[in-house]
Amino acid sequence: MDLLIPAAGLFIISLVIFLIVFVILKKFAWTPILSVLKERETSIADSIASAERVKDEMAQMKAEHEHVLAEAKAERSKILKEAKDAKDQIIGEAKAQAQAEAKKIISEAYTAIENQKMAALTDVKNQVGNLVIEVAEKVLRKELSDKSAQEGYVKQLAQEIKLN
Repeated sequence: MDLLIPAAGLFIISLVIFLIVFVILKKFAWTPILSVLKERETSIADSIASAERVKDEMAQMKAEHEHVLAEAKAERSKILKEAKDAKDQIIGEAKAQAQAEAKKIISEAYTAIENQKMAALTDVKNQVGNLVIEVAEKVLRKELSDKSAQEGYVKQLAQEIKLN
């Protein structure tokens, strides 16, 4: 049983050595370690605070980005609507101008046709008049006493006219 109970001298010496080592460690090891831990804790807290600020700034930037994106979409829609309206207006003006040109061309064509028709009728009238004069001249030149001979001569002249 003596082995289980430590001697008083050994206990005191161990206690003194432990206290000396504890004081040395406290002075040279614990204080620098604690100060490094304190600095690290401070830098971690600063990093967390900085991360929170960055997170808030990112949220604000995201909101601004969404706002700018919404404005850009609205502006794009406005520009597209204006372009579509301009296109419709240009197409309408072009159609109206094309219809006016078509009416003008048709009117000119009708006028030209009418002029050619009148010229052709005038030409036919002149030719008919000339033929009538020729027939009358031939009839008058040949003085026939017999009416049946005169009718025969007119028929003969009519047949000659058809052949020419």
